[in-house]
Amino acid sequence: MIHDPVRQPPWAHLSEFVADRIGLHFPRERWDDLQRGLSAAAQELGFQDPGWLLSRAPTKAQLEVLASHLTIGETYFFRDWQAMQALSQTILPELIRSRRGRAQQLRIWSAGCCSGEEPYSMAILLHQALPDLRDWQVSITATDINPRFLQKAAAGVYSEWSFRNAPVELRERYFKRTADGRFAIHPQIREMVKFSPLNLAHDAYPPSATDNGPMDIVLCRNVLMYFTPAQIQKVIGKFHQTVAEGGWLVVSPSEASQALFRQFVPVNFPGAVFYQKRSAPRPAALEAGWLAKPSLACYTPGVDTPPAAPAKAAPDSPAPAALARALANQGKLGDALAWCDRWIAADKLNAGAHYLRATVLLEQDEPEQARSSLQRAIYLQPDFVLAHFALGNLARVRNRPSEASKHFANTSDLLSRYQAGDLLAESGGLTAGTLALTLSAITGPAHTHE
Repeated sequence: MIHDPVRQPPWAHLSEFVADRIGLHFPRERWDDLQRGLSAAAQELGFQDPGWLLSRAPTKAQLEVLASHLTIGETYFFRDWQAMQALSQTILPELIRSRRGRAQQLRIWSAGCCSGEEPYSMAILLHQALPDLRDWQVSITATDINPRFLQKAAAGVYSEWSFRNAPVELRERYFKRTADGRFAIHPQIREMVKFSPLNLAHDAYPPSATDNGPMDIVLCRNVLMYFTPAQIQKVIGKFHQTVAEGGWLVVSPSEASQALFRQFVPVNFPGAVFYQKRSAPRPAALEAGWLAKPSLACYTPGVDTPPAAPAKAAPDSPAPAALARALANQGKLGDALAWCDRWIAADKLNAGAHYLRATVLLEQDEPEQARSSLQRAIYLQPDFVLAHFALGNLARVRNRPSEASKHFANTSDLLSRYQAGDLLAESGGLTAGTLALTLSAITGPAHTHE
């Protein structure tokens, strides 16, 4: 715990330095976590003072040691099941179909791969999807700033805990039990993935472990949430340059934001939003706070785009709720807001209507009006988890730490009543477990992965 500011290192400068060189964001309310990480790194590196970071220019190896003490990995095989379904049933089959018989190659990058469960999950999906795998050039690159994570990932040996969301047959087909009761991944799958260190905040993209070609799929899930807003925009811009035309960027549900990923075209799948690089023009999204919210996607595969909202609803027109959501999904924020107001006029006590109105207002950079709508949603439904979280995040972005702490405490209390896999209302597929990890990233130790 930091007590004496006179005798302590300049934590504001240390926080800025870590954000700039590693990308991890440690605001004032998390300086205790920063102190613990710096002290542990100093001890390992042989320094006496946690302020060693500012006393000399750290080497890349020293920064990696520091990162290993500031990040905590949390992932497992086939995490975010809806996203894995979209990849296995739609994205990968379409990529394979478009390449078969021509340039039979695929490039995939897991950025912030933690201990390797995510890239190995992708390797398993490709093994299942490509019976002629030997005839393809498949590159799966996995990177992380934490060298200890990479060491574990390269070994490919996991405990029962890493399979808590995976199909039962996964272990039987692709793993072999070790003498100590753990599970070693099959060599054929392990050899499909190449691991290498990479600092998303500073290093060049794409990773050097590839042949430097554009990526068909980049997965960066629950990584950006630990970065500063400036770093987030920088990283997303570099991802856009790295992804091939028609390729995909996959983030976690809590990171989905039309404002953040305005260079990409958002595509809605059941329980997941992916971002595709397409040259077709689309309206630029306005900047807004980054909060958990319903998916604001341009279209849903296989579903016709709904018409713009008419001046007056016809007797057989869709309900205001459906039109409000559909127009928000298209990025037609003014029309979406109008239909939110009609929804509220027709059903004043519907907390979901006020919450959707708040998310649209946030996209329009109207934080005060959004705050009022969120408060109304909580008044109508006191256990509305996402509304509490959104208010906390809004307060945090506006530098109101005590107000943010109150709302985050309410969020944590409400989440304790859910099972990890429970879907949250009005979330577009976000689970309680994923939101809990997002919350802990903001208020507790950092994780570099989902």
